[in-house]
Amino acid sequence: MAHLRTITIERQYASGGREIGKRLSERLGIPFYDGQLLMLAAEKYGLNPSVVKANDEKVNKSLLYTVASAVENFRGNERGMMPYRIYQAQAETIRRLSMEGPCIFIGRCAGEVLRGKCRSLNVFIYASSMAERKERANQIDNIAMVETEDYIRMKDRQRRDYYKQYTDREWGDPMNYDLCLNSTTLGYDRCVELIERTL
Repeated sequence: MAHLRTITIERQYASGGREIGKRLSERLGIPFYDGQLLMLAAEKYGLNPSVVKANDEKVNKSLLYTVASAVENFRGNERGMMPYRIYQAQAETIRRLSMEGPCIFIGRCAGEVLRGKCRSLNVFIYASSMAERKERANQIDNIAMVETEDYIRMKDRQRRDYYKQYTDREWGDPMNYDLCLNSTTLGYDRCVELIERTL
């Protein structure tokens, strides 16, 4: 590990990507940013924290929303531009924090935000066991087991749509990452070790 660099982690929902990032942060002694990115962006750019949180890694693709946003934009109402403003605020926050030194970003298209801007390692975490993902989803969001698989697919779809909208790239495509790891077969600690060895 000659030089530490910024690490970005995109992840399937309930694959353990956040936990892997947290353990890696503790092991390397560098900052870890996930949900707090939202609050940092909201504070810096004067956005309503509850609105920012409600729009986190989500894209509203309904026809009604699209038409309403277009009308609000035409009228000059900033509400219609809110999802884009939130993304821009997060992107600026990611760039600013990366300039302060090596750190770890979870989601929020951080790998694409930093592409060509700094030396980074872009990682994708997935899990091949739906049973393990269902169990973890139940722990994270307290979802009834009978509904869990549909919920997992919905969360993955939200992340895929969000990534596509703001990067025009395919979420989960190995061509967009330096390292793709299966947390089911490797386990969290082995994933941490492999990421560290790749730096």
